[in-house]
Amino acid sequence: MHSPTVDAPSRPQGQRTALHSAGVLTVCSVLLLILVAIRWHPLMSLDNDIATTTHRWAVDESGLTHAFRILTDWVWDPWTMRLLCAVVALWLMWRRQAWWTALWLGITCLLGTLLQQGLKAAVDRPRPFWRDPVDSAHYAAYPSGHAMTATVVCGLLLWLLHHHGADRRVFRAVLAVSLVSVVGVGVTRIWLGVHWTSDVVGGWLLGVLVVAVAVFVHARRKT
Repeated sequence: MHSPTVDAPSRPQGQRTALHSAGVLTVCSVLLLILVAIRWHPLMSLDNDIATTTHRWAVDESGLTHAFRILTDWVWDPWTMRLLCAVVALWLMWRRQAWWTALWLGITCLLGTLLQQGLKAAVDRPRPFWRDPVDSAHYAAYPSGHAMTATVVCGLLLWLLHHHGADRRVFRAVLAVSLVSVVGVGVTRIWLGVHWTSDVVGGWLLGVLVVAVAVFVHARRKT
């Protein structure tokens, strides 16, 4: 009599979870995108109120603002996140010979960037404008590239740790750093007055959506 394997039911269950998550996130992302595109007044008003308040704080708290600029421009910058992703992909190829997973990781990050830039061009939302700015940024506002890239990279790396059975203490440490990074980069973008709150929320939603779709694709490839 053969004993049941542990992995057999987990893959279909993982696929269903990823697919269900992707569906929910797609609905939320599309809904927010529509509200931003049509400039829905309640959302625009809320964005403006939050931006006005946080900009006043940023001007008054110059020391904290300077620290936030360092974090957002260097530690949590999208290029820093992409570099981290590239290092992990190279490590996968060298250490585990996991060529498919390394390629999957790189392509997912690339597609996430293309999606982000495509939406920016399509929505073409103006960034907040201030007479006394504390920072500046390029391209359109929606979605936040910093928030989306951090979410994609941190989400993918967390899933890889879980997938490869990383030590629980290591996983928890990386989870804590990831949460601080994803939430922190969103806060800094709003604080520095270069993004509306809905830009950041949109970046988070789209980032998690990209991760969910990528996990589903990876699970399908392994079955």
